[in-house]
Amino acid sequence: MLIRAGYDIGFGAGQAVPMLAKLSVHPSRNKDLRTAQRIFTTPDVPLYDYVDNFGNICTRLTMPAGGITISCGFVIEDPFEPDLVVSDARQTALANLPDDTLQFLLASRYCETDRLTEAAWDLFGQVEQGWSLVQAIVGWVHNHIRFDYMAARPTKTAWDVFHEKVGVCRDYAHLAITLCRCMNIPARYCTGYMGDMDLPTLVGTMDFSAWFEVWLDGRWYVFDARHNYPRRGRILMARGRDAADAALTTTFGPVTLTRFDIYTDEDRLG
Repeated sequence: MLIRAGYDIGFGAGQAVPMLAKLSVHPSRNKDLRTAQRIFTTPDVPLYDYVDNFGNICTRLTMPAGGITISCGFVIEDPFEPDLVVSDARQTALANLPDDTLQFLLASRYCETDRLTEAAWDLFGQVEQGWSLVQAIVGWVHNHIRFDYMAARPTKTAWDVFHEKVGVCRDYAHLAITLCRCMNIPARYCTGYMGDMDLPTLVGTMDFSAWFEVWLDGRWYVFDARHNYPRRGRILMARGRDAADAALTTTFGPVTLTRFDIYTDEDRLG
């Protein structure tokens, strides 16, 4: 399937503000792009890209006084297959984990493993290791949290979500990631486009989405605690230990969000 995706995001600022944006498709999907992907700004400002430690494309720019609009649009080819399910995937013993997965077992800004380890083992200590354990965690988080956009805040951590029982997709991901790490399963945060083309009805205003990946049986697998079933049409933009590593925009000064339009649709004209 050809998917047309993109965004128009506006910010207001009273002075020049440097910005770091992870608003490009992740390099792992570059081969699937069927049109050029280019970020435009109004007014036009210099842009500089680099690749961070997690393989994300990071764009540096300075927002001028008065604000800026950042936009991008592209067409990408996607198999539109559901997230892979391998119910017999095994959990890798700690001693055999690859070195580069170990960072995804540790506590991070939004994933306080030290505060949730006891609860995790009380909840899941008797569950069979591997895929069944991850699915048990995903199911529990899905049922434990009530989705509410109004409950979102940038400081909310997995510990907060565990107790408040309400949040948005990134909160589902943070809690599930933390519980997986507590059970010795490497888990990393992902964010990108997740349209509603595989759903029977529209779900409301389009937004970027968050999910996570776990390391089982020698590879990474996608899981989604918000939806708790295999989805289709994910377009990865950034990944990291948690949302602090994969923030789509980071501003280094006071700004106001003035526009936020995201779209993800089937490209029927391609």
